[in-house]
Amino acid sequence: MRAKVRKAVFPAAGLGTRFLPATKAQPKEMLPIVDKPIIQYGVEEALQSGIRNIIMVTGRGKSAIEDHFDVSFELENLLETRGKKDLLAIVRGISDMIDISYVRQKEALGLGHAVLRAKELVGNEPFAVVLADDLIEARTPCLRQLLDVYASFDAPVLAVMEVPAEAISSYGAIDAEPVSYNGSNDRVYRIRDLVEKPEAPEAPSNLAIIGRYVLTPEIFASIESTDPGSGGEVQLTDALKHMLRSRPIYALRFEGKRYDAGDKLGFLEATVEFALRRKDLGGPFREYLKKLKL
Repeated sequence: MRAKVRKAVFPAAGLGTRFLPATKAQPKEMLPIVDKPIIQYGVEEALQSGIRNIIMVTGRGKSAIEDHFDVSFELENLLETRGKKDLLAIVRGISDMIDISYVRQKEALGLGHAVLRAKELVGNEPFAVVLADDLIEARTPCLRQLLDVYASFDAPVLAVMEVPAEAISSYGAIDAEPVSYNGSNDRVYRIRDLVEKPEAPEAPSNLAIIGRYVLTPEIFASIESTDPGSGGEVQLTDALKHMLRSRPIYALRFEGKRYDAGDKLGFLEATVEFALRRKDLGGPFREYLKKLKL
């Protein structure tokens, strides 16, 4: 019987240097898109995909993440005393939504190393990896889409999207052949090779790996066998390439819109578009934008 994916790993130990000075004293994962931290969107996606067990890989200066998902007795008491039931429900909902464990990554040695730090908590079972910087708006949560493909093929699945040729050097790229899935032949691919941050002329395709993965426990041995690669870090893409020698890996060109919330422009785009979708903010905010003389 196929093992169910019950756990999601959230690498959250990065230094967030692209957002300095805002991230000098607070984690980049806690920067808000409208009124909700970036990382909460990812956690909610995992929950909506049927995963309640979250493993957060953190580092020095990330205690605000733990505080955010913990119970806040003083705040709850204050809101209850003042009769602010709506806000109280929101605050309590954050701490009640998931079961969360933490493990430290003492040095930022790459995504592969961050995933390896979760080995003992994951155990010998399949698991998901969510990079919260990749904020994905989709009718069916992106992670749920990957889990459905995993259920069909019983193999690791990566989220991919098409990017312009000039941008591929910022991503891991795949060489893959399309396979039939749910009556379509252009959404799921069997991967033949993976390349981390290739220059455009050497890129095997314009299909870039995005921050959602469903992996099997064999990935840990592959990470341990992988030498530091691009940037002197242990790259998850290189470990996946190693694992590809012994088992098939698939990719899903997911349905939805991805925002790079780890980039200043992507962060601003997500803030504006998420605000416009809000019932309480969308109308007034849209009218404000119309009045701007740009």
